[in-house]
Amino acid sequence: MSDMTPAPADPHASRPSEPVRPAIGRNVYIAPTAYVGGRVTLGDECTVMHQVVIRGDVSEITIGARVNVQDGTVIHTRGGVPLEIADDVSIGHLACVHCRSVGPFSLIGIKSTLLDNVRVGSWCIVAAGAVVTPGTVIPDGTLALGTPARVVRDVSDEERAYIRYVVENYRRLGRAHAAGAYPSWDA
Repeated sequence: MSDMTPAPADPHASRPSEPVRPAIGRNVYIAPTAYVGGRVTLGDECTVMHQVVIRGDVSEITIGARVNVQDGTVIHTRGGVPLEIADDVSIGHLACVHCRSVGPFSLIGIKSTLLDNVRVGSWCIVAAGAVVTPGTVIPDGTLALGTPARVVRDVSDEERAYIRYVVENYRRLGRAHAAGAYPSWDA
């Protein structure tokens, strides 16, 4: 099937007879303004910030451990095409992740867009504002940027250290938010 061929009909697309609820791991923070619904699995210690939508209504979405999904992001996928986001991924503010897979320790930049059937390898950076066109494969350890996104170079050791920092920082932020450290102005 080419990337532009319609996906086969999803047998789960009609209304299920019983509600389909997400499976949520341990020590997960989901902001009260986020929506996480349908066939979604969130691994342990994930952080899902405000105004995020993770919608597993047409295909299953599996998100690994210690993933952070920052404010305003949308995660969805084509009918019949499961989406897998590996452990230790950071997804920047306002990203649109509508792809097939994101490998471990990858960073998806602010306002980037990953379209149908995109596969992002491990230790990758998709730069802020990049548009990754349907079917693109971003190889392990590379930086992709632009519209349309192109691989321009390998990820540096300093960038790898930054990815680790972001993952750990959002684990701390998630715990702090869950403990009530940052109530909204009207609380």
